[in-house]
Amino acid sequence: MADTGFIPKEKWGAFIEGLSTKAQVYVPCLEGDTVLFRPFGKEKTLCFERPANSPPKSVIFPQSDTLFSFTFIKDPDNPQKTEVELKEHLDFPKTIVIGSRPCDAKGFTVYDRPYTETDTPDPYYKGRREKTTIVTMTCNSPSAGCFCTAVGGSPADKEGSDALITEVEKGYFIEALTEKGKEILQGPGVEDGKAYQGDATKKQEAVHSMVKNPFGPKGLGKVSPELFDNDEFWDNAVSKCVSCGACTYLCPTCYCFNITDEQTSDKGERIRTWDGCMYVHFTLEASGHNPRPTKFQRFKNRVGHKFSFYPEKYNGVIACCGCGRCIRYCPMSVDISEIVSNLQGA
Repeated sequence: MADTGFIPKEKWGAFIEGLSTKAQVYVPCLEGDTVLFRPFGKEKTLCFERPANSPPKSVIFPQSDTLFSFTFIKDPDNPQKTEVELKEHLDFPKTIVIGSRPCDAKGFTVYDRPYTETDTPDPYYKGRREKTTIVTMTCNSPSAGCFCTAVGGSPADKEGSDALITEVEKGYFIEALTEKGKEILQGPGVEDGKAYQGDATKKQEAVHSMVKNPFGPKGLGKVSPELFDNDEFWDNAVSKCVSCGACTYLCPTCYCFNITDEQTSDKGERIRTWDGCMYVHFTLEASGHNPRPTKFQRFKNRVGHKFSFYPEKYNGVIACCGCGRCIRYCPMSVDISEIVSNLQGA
């Protein structure tokens, strides 16, 4: 059985503050009506009551990341000869993310397969991933659009987390799942948690039963090849989409990026930034040709990657954690779960 602990509610703030003296701590902070993950500070208004509007994926996969710097150095004896000096940026601090949801943590496992479990692991993602401890908080209730249980998850799913926290009547029950998670139990104010494990289990089971399954009693089935390749189906399904791309930026499992070189005089940086398959320029070629010129083709690619291509490559694993953010925050109320359900046909 994994190691457990308990933090009384009156010691919760001191616990987080104590961890911040040993690592860079990211917590969900209330900014207006929006909850975002920010570095911990005493002046911040913390919010653990509801899931953050966007997942903490930027902690490990930054929205804008300088991969390396470069400097052009001319040979003083031969001005026509120029050398390039590179400086990598691979110094990553010890980091703790507190308050992510199980769907957020599971999202990192979707990243892990193409970015670390390969012959050519990405050193930037891998370096941050190894230095980061994911302390996940189970959900107190489902949010609008949530369907995590329908894609193999749960409001108390442990996959991808180093420690799992469940709020009970008098405080927070902690279950350490990895060696990094066990270090969290050494934080200030942590008591023996065995007496609270039963209450935590009951809470987890109750919330699990509240999550709706949009795919019906049979659950998620196989996508119909005929419907998937039917242009009319997709044109109707996403007719109200405005291609804003919010779904890709808010998704815990979307990891597309672009790379640019930003240069001033003889110095510059190579920068990786988030990109999204919903943008028309994403597949635009230098010739002017675009293999996915229409909105429905781009959305088809997004759904296909999550529910068809990724599972085919990674032993049936679905690249969607069912967090529901793309449904809750879509300005046109496009529902990916409804579209996937309709794709299964009769």
